[in-house]
Amino acid sequence: MHRSSHFEVAALKVEVPAYNSEPPFDPPCCYPELPWPQGSSQPNAAYEGVRGLFALLGYNSTNFGGKQWNPLGWLIRPGDTVVLKPNLLKESHPRNPEGWRSVVTHGSFIRAVADYVWIALKGRGRIAVCDAPHTDSNFKLICERLGLNQVAEFYRSKGVQFDLLDLRREEWQSQGGAIIHRRKLAGDPRGAIAFDLEQASELSGHAGNGRYYGADYDVLEVNTHHRGGHHEYALSRSVIEADVFINLPKLKTHKKTGISVALKNLVGINADKNWLPHHTQGDANSGGDEFPCATRIRQVEIGALKFLRKIALHSPAIGGRILALGKTAGRPIFGDSRTVIRGGDWHGNDTTWRMCLDLNKILFYGRPDGTMSSPADKRAKRYLALVDGIVAGEGSGPLDPDPVPAGILLGGTNPVAIDSAAAILMGFDPEKIPLLVNAFQSKSYPLAQGTWKDVELISDFEPWTGRLEDIEPSACLNFRPHFGWKGHIERELAAVAR
Repeated sequence: MHRSSHFEVAALKVEVPAYNSEPPFDPPCCYPELPWPQGSSQPNAAYEGVRGLFALLGYNSTNFGGKQWNPLGWLIRPGDTVVLKPNLLKESHPRNPEGWRSVVTHGSFIRAVADYVWIALKGRGRIAVCDAPHTDSNFKLICERLGLNQVAEFYRSKGVQFDLLDLRREEWQSQGGAIIHRRKLAGDPRGAIAFDLEQASELSGHAGNGRYYGADYDVLEVNTHHRGGHHEYALSRSVIEADVFINLPKLKTHKKTGISVALKNLVGINADKNWLPHHTQGDANSGGDEFPCATRIRQVEIGALKFLRKIALHSPAIGGRILALGKTAGRPIFGDSRTVIRGGDWHGNDTTWRMCLDLNKILFYGRPDGTMSSPADKRAKRYLALVDGIVAGEGSGPLDPDPVPAGILLGGTNPVAIDSAAAILMGFDPEKIPLLVNAFQSKSYPLAQGTWKDVELISDFEPWTGRLEDIEPSACLNFRPHFGWKGHIERELAAVAR
C-alpha cells in the first residue's frame, strides 16, 4: 500500500541543483532494490531525488531499503504497457547554449523513473518514452542531447522492450519565425484516435467559435475541428491504449497559460497540433484574446501577417522566406515578441487553458474507440506525475526561459493538485491562473474536487509542509513570470522585483 491521497503532493528539495552528464545516467550507487548491479561514482541528483520522492510519498514503505522495495507496484502490473511522457519540446535554447536544461525534462530524470517502472513490471511489459515536440524541433537531436539513445540501448541490452516515439505527423524547418520547409513524419506507429467532446468541451459556448488560431497558418483546419458544437482532437493511440501514463513535465513558466507543468504537458500527446486552438483571433474588445487592444499599428501588423501567411502556406519555400523577411523588416515598427504581446501570449488568453483541460479529460476518460467513459464507471487511466524542477525555467517560457536552479521535484497522482503546488512554490497565486481555477470546475468529466486550498504538501523541507494556502511566501522561489503575465499571477505577499 501507499499512503498518498489523491490530493496529496510531495515536494522534495534537491540541495545541489545539477544533472548527471554521463548517459545512460546510472544510479550513484548500487541500491538494493535494483534488478541489476549498475552503480556509478558520479553524482546523480535526479536519481537520488526520484528515489527520495517515492519514499516521501510512502510508496511501499514497509520494504524501503531492502531488495523487495517496489515503489510503483501499486500503479503498475507485470505485462503492462507504460508510457513515460517527458517534455521534449526543443533540442536547443534560442539565446543560451546551456539553456536547454531549462526547456526539457532531463534524461537522468527519465532514466531514474524508468528503472522503477521496470522493477514494477518484473520482467514483463513495455516502456515507451514519447512526445510530440515543437513542430520545428528535431527529435533525433533531442534524443542525442538528452542521452535517450544510450538509455534505450541500456534497457534493450537487458532484454527490455523500450521505445522512443516521436508522435508528430509533420516536422518543419523554420527561419526567422517562418516555416520554409515541411517534412511528413510517420507519427505514432499505432496511429491516432479522434475524439469529439461536443458539449463536454471547455470550448463549448466559447466566443472563439470560427476564429481560432492553431499551431499553423492554416486556420481553416483548426476551425473545421471546432465548430457547430463539435470539438475534435486527434490523440496518440499509444498513449490512449497504454495501461499506465506517467507524466514527466519540466517546471517552467508559460506565455499562454502562466505555468507549464502537468496539465500543459499533455499538448505533447497529440497526433496533429493544428487541431488545438491556441488563441482566438482579435483583441479583447472584439471577443478575441490575441492581444489586449487593437491599436492602429496592431491592425496593420495583423493584416500584413494574414496576407504573408497565406502566401507561405501555399508556397513554404518561397513564401516562407518572404514571411521571414517581412517579420524581420517589421520588428523595428511592430516590436519584438519578447516585449510586445501578440499571439495570445498574455494573462488574457481565454482559449489555451480550455484546450489543455480538454486533453486531460480525454487522457483520463477516453476509450480506444474514440468514445468517453462515464466518470461513474471508474475506468480512469492509471496515472502518476513527477515534475523535473532541478533546473527550472522562468520568464519567456516555454521555449525561451531563463534557467532557475530551483532544486525542486514534485510528485503525486492528480495533475491539478500537482500544478497548484507548483504554482505556490513558484510564488504564483493559483486563483489567478485560469488553467487551475477552471480545472477544479471542469465540465462533465471531473479532473479534481474542491479547490487548491484542499491540497496538502508533504516535504523533506519543513517550510514546504502543510496546506498550500499556509505555505509562507518567503519559503517560495518567486519565479519571474512571462512579461504578459507580470503583475497578474504573483501571490500578493510574494511579489518581489527581480
